[in-house]
Amino acid sequence: MKILVGLSGGVDSSVAALLLKQQGHEVIGATMSIWGKDGMALKSGHKNACYGPDEKEDIEQAQKIAKQLGIPYYVLDCVEQYEKIVLENFKSEYIKGRTPNPCVWCNARVKFGVLPEMAKLSGIEFDKFATGHYARVEEKNGRYLLKRGIAPHKDQSYFLYRLKQDQLKNILLPLGSYTKEEIRKIAKENNLEVAEKPDSQDFYDGDYNELLGIEEKEGNIVDINGKILGTHKGIWNYTIGQRKGVGISSTEPLYVLELRKDSNEVVIGPADKTFKSQLTAVNLNWIGIENLSNDIKASAKIRSTQQPVPVTIYPSEDGSVKVIFDEMQKSIAIGQSVVFYDDDIVLGGGIIDKAE
Repeated sequence: MKILVGLSGGVDSSVAALLLKQQGHEVIGATMSIWGKDGMALKSGHKNACYGPDEKEDIEQAQKIAKQLGIPYYVLDCVEQYEKIVLENFKSEYIKGRTPNPCVWCNARVKFGVLPEMAKLSGIEFDKFATGHYARVEEKNGRYLLKRGIAPHKDQSYFLYRLKQDQLKNILLPLGSYTKEEIRKIAKENNLEVAEKPDSQDFYDGDYNELLGIEEKEGNIVDINGKILGTHKGIWNYTIGQRKGVGISSTEPLYVLELRKDSNEVVIGPADKTFKSQLTAVNLNWIGIENLSNDIKASAKIRSTQQPVPVTIYPSEDGSVKVIFDEMQKSIAIGQSVVFYDDDIVLGGGIIDKAE
């Protein structure tokens, strides 16, 4: 087959292209250019992030890999779409006191959406699109399933839960059955200079205020009873569960419990108040099932690094779901994603809208 591989300049996508070529496929490399803020004043270094001014170095690295592998290589301008799809959502959510996950939207709508679409519009012909994600895709009874990667600590299915059936049908994830150590070993054996390149650690490695571009908005830091303990310069500077940097002295550790947009308050309290037993999720996307009509038992993750925990999911008439955990969960952040699993199959997921 002709396969377009999204090259990031890192070891995972490079080995994905290598493996596909070794399997006899005709491989084409492409990188999406998304950094459009040249000249922006930066306050910190931006290494090991997906989005940042060092994108030029990553493109040069991807170009070198493509040359070494002997495959055609293209850079596709996705700046406008990225800003509209990912950055506008990022800004809107933070201003509301929510904690978005840019990687979820980037994967579903830009990396697996805009990038292959732009490639086709540019006249690049290919049968399938592939990336270096650690997850698996399988077809069963006409339905395409997204499954966890075999290495639990590297599984990236959480970030891919918004993919649709037509996307899953047309993608390949060649690293899903490997561990990270195996991928680095393959890179070394094939003399790829990215073999030891560090992984991207975050969407953006700088001060988020650089991207938000909004003025400070002073408000109160309060306890659970409403007592004023101090002030803040913007609720978007805090995340649920945060302990460090709150700036309030106390005899016991204090954590961010809630961000109140309407009153512009940051609510803090002791560790035991960070635990919740249930959440409501909206904007659902189902993969493993067509839809949810009855309550089911499954497992779920409320953050990418967590191992799935047992839950019961109850559907609502408005399309949202209520998720009740067998054991209380710490620091459920509004705006983040909850992803549901049946063993290693991704059932689907949605955006956390409420936790209690």
